[in-house]
Amino acid sequence: MPFLFPLLVVAIFILASAIRVLREYERGVIFRLGRLVGAKGPGLILLIPLVDKMNRVSLRTVAMDVPPQDVITKDNVSVKVNAVVYFRVMEPEKAIVEVENYLYATSQLAQTTLRSVLGQAELDELLAARDKINKELQTILDKLTDPWGIKVGTVEIKHVDLPQEMQRAMARQAEAERDRRAKVINALGEFQASQKLAEAATVIGDHPMALQLRYLQTLSEVAAENNSTIVFPVPIDLFKPFQKLMMGKADQEK
Repeated sequence: MPFLFPLLVVAIFILASAIRVLREYERGVIFRLGRLVGAKGPGLILLIPLVDKMNRVSLRTVAMDVPPQDVITKDNVSVKVNAVVYFRVMEPEKAIVEVENYLYATSQLAQTTLRSVLGQAELDELLAARDKINKELQTILDKLTDPWGIKVGTVEIKHVDLPQEMQRAMARQAEAERDRRAKVINALGEFQASQKLAEAATVIGDHPMALQLRYLQTLSEVAAENNSTIVFPVPIDLFKPFQKLMMGKADQEK
C-alpha cells in the first residue's frame, strides 16, 4: 500500500505528458526519437512519453513589423523606410525542419529584401508607385520563404522618412508647379476673353447702332452707381437720326 501512492503519482505524470490538446489554428509537429513523424491536430493528441516530442506551430496570419531601414535610392537620396509583412505557415513540418526560427528568419529576410529592392528604385517611384514596389517585395519574399513552408500574402510600405532638405526642395517644387498652373489658367482666361472681344467687335462693326446702345447702357450704369457729376462727350452720331427727322419735316413744310 505505501508504494501505491508514488506509482499513482508517476502514472498521472506520464499520462499528463502523453496528452496534448491543440486548438483549431494549431498543429503539432511530432518527432519520435529525433525522427520526424508528421504534423497532427487540431484536437486531442496522444504522445508516447519520453519518446515523442512535439512542437506547436500556429497557422494564423502573422503581421510582422519591419523596423525602419536606411536606404539609398537609385538617384542617391538617403531615406528611412519601414514596412509590414503579412504571412502564414502553410506546411508546419518545413517551418520546423528547414529553418531554425522561421519568425526571425522571415524578419531578417524582409529587411534585406526591402533594402535591396528600394535601392533599385528612384525617389519619385518610391513615393508614387508603392503598389508596384509592394507587389515586387511580396513576390520576392514569397519565393524565398517557400522552401520553409511559408506563404507571404502582402507586403506594405508604411512610412517613408525624407531628409529635411529633401522635404523643403519638394515643397518648393510643388509651389512652383502650382504657380505654373495658375499662370496657365490666367493666360487661358485672357485668351478666351480676347476671342469674345474680337467677336463683339465684329458684331459692332456690322451694326454701328449697337455701339451707341452700349454707350447709353454704360451711362445709365455709371449714373446709378455714382452720385457725383460726370461729364461725357456725346457722339454726334447720336443726333444724326434727329437731324434727319428735322430735315424731313422741313422739306415737307416747303
